[in-house]
Amino acid sequence: MEEAFLIAGLGNPGREYARTRHNAGFLLADILAEQWKAQWRAETRFQAHMAVVREGEKRVLLCQPQTYMNLSGQAVGALTRYYQIPQDRVLIVLDDADLPLGELRLRPQGGSGGHHGLASVIEHLGTEQLPRLRLGIGRPESGGREIARHVLDGFLAEEWAVAERMLNRAAEQVKCWIQHGIAQAMNNFNGMVQTTEQRNVE
Repeated sequence: MEEAFLIAGLGNPGREYARTRHNAGFLLADILAEQWKAQWRAETRFQAHMAVVREGEKRVLLCQPQTYMNLSGQAVGALTRYYQIPQDRVLIVLDDADLPLGELRLRPQGGSGGHHGLASVIEHLGTEQLPRLRLGIGRPESGGREIARHVLDGFLAEEWAVAERMLNRAAEQVKCWIQHGIAQAMNNFNGMVQTTEQRNVE
C-alpha cells in the first residue's frame, strides 16, 4: 500500500514576502519541488499551493499554505484530513529566530515555541505530536525580543550564502526522513551547517 507524506513549508504568500527570513519554509518547499521536478498548482479548496511527487512507493505532498502564516493550520489541517495522512508523516517546516542562522533542528514533537504558524497547525490538528523541522534564521545583532521587522526582512547578501547551504542540507534531511525515518534524519543532519571557512580548514 502506498505511503503518503505531507511536507508543509510555512510562510506568507505574495511577492513582497518571497525571500524573507519568515518564508524559510516556503523556500525549502520550492527547493524540494525543483529537485523532484514537481509542478506547483493552486488548490483553492485547501487554501494552498501543492505539488505531488512519488518516491518509490511513497507519495509526497508538498504544501505552501496561502492563508498567511498565522492561519497555516487551516490549510495543513484540511490537507491532512482529506488525504488521511497519519500525524507522524506530516512534517512542518518553519523558520526559527531562536536558532542561529544555519542551524537545523528536526524533532518528532513539541510545542510551538512561540511560532504562530506552528501554533495554528497544532490547534487545527489537535496535537503536538507532529514532526517539525526548524530552520535557524537568527536574531538581529541589536538583540531584544521584538523581531517582527527582522523576520519579515529579506536575508542580507552575506546571510544568504549560509541560508542557501542550510536550505540545501535541509532538503537532504527531508529526503532522509521520508526514506529512513526521523531518528536517522535527526542524527545525520541536525546541527549547524558548515561554512566555507570550516570546510577549508578541514
